[in-house]
Amino acid sequence: MTDGKISGMLMAAMADPAAPAEHRIIVRYKPNITISSRPLPGSTKARHFSLLAASAMRTTAEQVRLLASDPVVETIWPDQLVHTCLDLSVPHIHAPQVWTYGYTGRDVPVAIVDTGIDPSHPDFAGRIAGMEDLTGEGPKDNHGHGTHVAGIVGGAGGKYRGVAPEAQLYAAKVLHGDGSGYMSEVIAGLEWAVQQHVKVINLSLGGVGPCDGTDALSTACDAAVEAGVMVCVAAGNYGPVASSVGPPGCARRVLTVGACSNDDTIASFSARGPTADGRVKPDILVPGVNVASCRAQDTAMGTPIDALYTRASGTSMATPHATGLIALLLQAFPDLTPAQLKERLMSTAVDLGLDPNAGGSGRADGLSAYQGTPAQPGQPGTPAPGGCLLAVAHLLTRER
Repeated sequence: MTDGKISGMLMAAMADPAAPAEHRIIVRYKPNITISSRPLPGSTKARHFSLLAASAMRTTAEQVRLLASDPVVETIWPDQLVHTCLDLSVPHIHAPQVWTYGYTGRDVPVAIVDTGIDPSHPDFAGRIAGMEDLTGEGPKDNHGHGTHVAGIVGGAGGKYRGVAPEAQLYAAKVLHGDGSGYMSEVIAGLEWAVQQHVKVINLSLGGVGPCDGTDALSTACDAAVEAGVMVCVAAGNYGPVASSVGPPGCARRVLTVGACSNDDTIASFSARGPTADGRVKPDILVPGVNVASCRAQDTAMGTPIDALYTRASGTSMATPHATGLIALLLQAFPDLTPAQLKERLMSTAVDLGLDPNAGGSGRADGLSAYQGTPAQPGQPGTPAPGGCLLAVAHLLTRER
């Protein structure tokens, strides 16, 4: 039955009498189908992907069904909207202790797939290795979210220093000035990042849950991991409701990151599992409340501190902390696979005694992950409840 190739969400949209005449879709083909032989009925514009052997296009409901009848087509998904996961923190995760061993993320290539990065910010001087605009707006970060996220990963400032201050940064602009974009744009950013041979990708963005990991973006994220790239994804800000983790946080192979405060209390907004197919998510918690980081020029995201820095909260800010820790581990242990990196961070986390579908394996700890031994609450160097060691930027601004 051809309708079995069409996702349930897309079928519902096609049946809606108020739906627009054209639908934004992503078509996945069978393996080894060349671009020249991909069916594109009635579509004048299409974006092709190799990561998934897929194409994104706009077409009518009738043409969707025509596509579904083609034997080379496997799945047709809706091209859904995603947005920033906005809603302060870092020595709390012991990144500075890892620096003392000589690991600062030096030259580890990290991609920020977001609203872009402000290359004029002094905290990134000489370390932006590549920039790509997939939105058509131009590469300028005219929202501020991507610059803030990049500062948490690898800002090299003084007071608001990033987790991996010597990492190499790549910026894929996939979200527009209003902080939103389509899955197809994000997939294009993922594909570009993989082609740049980055080692880790940060996705501080997502859609509304629940989801089961079979949507187009989650599938693309898993494909990137299978290609050898670590992918860190925000759980989303739709907590504390159960099953509120949205795509691509529900992907199977990624590291899905929830947010806590500096006293190891889970943030109320941090999305909870389980996924729609019953899996535990998020995988881990990292501080993501009231984080100070880089501010893009001419933007006002979050609560500005001065011309160069702003504060924000959200799983968007928690995720780049995890990405920065992965960059430290990759400098120290360059042969670790994405699965090994994920397991190492999860198995050495501080157990906060939370339901796994709220707090995952616990709160990430950089020093314990580096040493390969489980962290313990209250161990030497851990801030007391309510305390904060301010050496790594942390940012998540809530945006509903």
